[in-house]
Amino acid sequence: MIHLQSKTASVIFDTKDQQLSIVYWGAGLGDLAVTEDLSLAATTSVANGNFDTPLVAGVLREHSRGFLGHPTISGHRNGRAWSTKFDLVDHTIAADTLIAELEDKHAQLKLQLTYHLNEYGILRIAAAITNDGSDEYSLNEFNYWLPLPDRATQVMDFTGRWAHERQPQRRDIPYGLSVREGREGRSGFDFTIVELAMGRNTNFQSGEVWGLSMAWSGNSLHLVEKSPNGDISIGAGELLLPGEVVLSAGERHEVPPAVANFSDLGIDGLSHNYYSWIRSRKIHPTNIRPRPVTLNMWEAVYFDHNEAAIREMVDVAAEIGIERVVLDDGWFHARRDDRKGLGDWVIDPAVWPNGLAPLIEYINGKGIEFGLWFEGEMVNPDSDLYRAHPEWILHEGDRIPPFWRHQQVLDLTHPGAFEHVLGQVDAVLSANNIAYIKWDHNRPLVDAGHLGQAAVHNQTLAIYRLFDELKARHPKLEIESCSSGGARIDLGMIEHADRFWTSDNNDALERQTIQRWTGIAIPPEMLGTHIGPTHGHQTGRTTELSFRALNAFFGHAGIEWNITEANAHERKNLAAWISLYKAKRGLLHSGKAIRVEHPDPNAFVYGVVAQDKSEAIFAYAQHTMNASAFPAAAIFPGLDPDSLYRVKAHTEIGKPHYFHVANTPWVEKAEGIVMSGKALATLGVKPPMVAPLNGILISLTRI
Repeated sequence: MIHLQSKTASVIFDTKDQQLSIVYWGAGLGDLAVTEDLSLAATTSVANGNFDTPLVAGVLREHSRGFLGHPTISGHRNGRAWSTKFDLVDHTIAADTLIAELEDKHAQLKLQLTYHLNEYGILRIAAAITNDGSDEYSLNEFNYWLPLPDRATQVMDFTGRWAHERQPQRRDIPYGLSVREGREGRSGFDFTIVELAMGRNTNFQSGEVWGLSMAWSGNSLHLVEKSPNGDISIGAGELLLPGEVVLSAGERHEVPPAVANFSDLGIDGLSHNYYSWIRSRKIHPTNIRPRPVTLNMWEAVYFDHNEAAIREMVDVAAEIGIERVVLDDGWFHARRDDRKGLGDWVIDPAVWPNGLAPLIEYINGKGIEFGLWFEGEMVNPDSDLYRAHPEWILHEGDRIPPFWRHQQVLDLTHPGAFEHVLGQVDAVLSANNIAYIKWDHNRPLVDAGHLGQAAVHNQTLAIYRLFDELKARHPKLEIESCSSGGARIDLGMIEHADRFWTSDNNDALERQTIQRWTGIAIPPEMLGTHIGPTHGHQTGRTTELSFRALNAFFGHAGIEWNITEANAHERKNLAAWISLYKAKRGLLHSGKAIRVEHPDPNAFVYGVVAQDKSEAIFAYAQHTMNASAFPAAAIFPGLDPDSLYRVKAHTEIGKPHYFHVANTPWVEKAEGIVMSGKALATLGVKPPMVAPLNGILISLTRI
């Protein structure tokens, strides 16, 4: 028996009969629980109409050993070696890591599996397969699988589309194989950022939950399988296109890793594990500096790049406390609309006759950083690049893929195309004081081929390599990953980008759900959350500034609005909001996320509690009319039950639109009220009666 364990999780392996199998994955069991008899305890009876001895599927789930479900590995050698039977030949254990070496002499394959369980309960799984034969081996599929207990009866994943990402869908686990495929060539709008398995009563604050996700930004598979025997497994892998991975003699292929996570403290406990792990990395943004308040100009100016108007906006930005200004699409050669220019990453002298340097100097003179937009993986046919190199797009045969937003995908696996993008972007960054780039990716990959072979895998590796090289050349550069909003947010890109644009939809009501579920795995400091215009550009909905500000507070906050349109009162509220955000961002970007199981489905209660429980900040957001005449009490879990807290409502960011004759009295007390942590978690407070699309910010400070 091999036992990997953290304070909160255990993974137990068995190695008998030259197989590697996982006996258990879940809550920490402690050393005493691991005995050789665990294998016997997990062994089934011999049933009628079944194999003559109990079946052990092993981590490879091989048909050759009698496993009748979905296998781990699938491939062949021109029709031969289509069924594998790997034997465990060696393994090493060090620093909570198991490295297993397996071999199939008949199929002439070697496989290395690595399982690392870190202190936060995150299990990272990686695989590398080597062709030990003299002819080619075609790898069709490699999926990671983990066992689930019988009490995991439900699964939750996420679906979505443009401006409507990460919509949860929870259902009972049926018999058979349930598959979620991502075929966009990026993680995608419909990407299930993590597949969750749980018990029927699991919620945000309680119950067991098992999560598995690919740490990968290309095509993906997420699977759950329940066999007729009752065994339940959860799986994930890269979705490989036909012929995408063909290993020549001696070649080694590294499978993109998967990340598994377990919590017995509900879905929020799972998020806590993710956040703790992601925040522990040296490259994590908040380990370098606080997250600057950002003004992005896209919805303010679109393609109308008028320097005088932009300078006027910068003046207002400086007045209210903005720390970073980002010039979006439209600054480069011939880019007056979205039909031309992509691929020509040179400053357009027709719009910027003196280059960007004077504007950047003006912005920097206000004490503000400058950022710039790129979409380096795409090309418009109406561009100098495409006219010179039409062959530098991903394509199959002589076909040109269907257009999407008047663009094609540039083949970054082609050395010339890669060097063109890297060289032009590097030149702009080297010539100007640019602290940040927003990198967009506005279309899926269709017929994504290179020299007749599918190339999504290599294209994904290429963008990782490009980002890493830009950062190596410009060590202080920050990169935002945008993909028409949230179509490339995943646990692979966190190693290469510093921020994600959560959604192109800035409507505060829509963002409530999008941000809630994106935050399952990605901490708020990596998620762009902006105040959009009064009259939303995506939905046409008009919302109060106080509600838009409340929504944007819980993330990497910013503004996407022509703030010269804001009146004096609104500017005062924006300045107060930014001041409060700066005071609280240390808490917001280090604390434990809490999503309250609020009884009213028409309202969200959520917040962040400091790791030492000394303070917290929560939002009460009313989406539609109250289900009852008076709002249900808002409770605040996660505080120290034996401490007293001062509870205050914050209206300096703008008073909400109330829906009552007289306010609830605690909101009106300037000094707040005092309650114990236990009372706040059980009794809570009655929220004010705010109108739909309104809310209130509540701080709790330990006395």
